[in-house]
Amino acid sequence: MTSTDSPDCLFCKIVAGDLPADVVASSDSAVAFRDIAPKAPVHVLVVPKEHYPDVPALAASDPAGLAAVVALADGVASELADGQYRLVFNTGPKAGQSVFHVHAHLLAGGELPGFA
Repeated sequence: MTSTDSPDCLFCKIVAGDLPADVVASSDSAVAFRDIAPKAPVHVLVVPKEHYPDVPALAASDPAGLAAVVALADGVASELADGQYRLVFNTGPKAGQSVFHVHAHLLAGGELPGFA
C-alpha cells in the first residue's frame, strides 16, 4: 500500500508535504521528524514513506523498508545525540499506537528512565 492509498492518514500527509513537520532527516524510503509531544530530549518519529498500519505489516511486506527505518533512526541518533538511543514501535491502541501508519519513536539525549 502506498502513501497515496491512505489520504486521511496524518503521517501520509506529512510524507507528501501536505502537512508541516520539523523534518530532521530523510532517505529514499523513510522520513524522520520531531514528535510534537516529546518524551525525551531527542524524540523523533521515523516513518516509512509507504503506508503500513504497524511494524508487523511492514516487516512482512517490506523487510528492506523496515531496515531503512532503523538505519535512518540510527543516523539521526548519531547526529542529534551521542548515538545511544531507544527505538520503540507501538503496535495497537492498547500499546499506545494512536496513528496507524507504522512509526518508530527514537528516544535519546541523556539518561532515559525505565527498562533498566
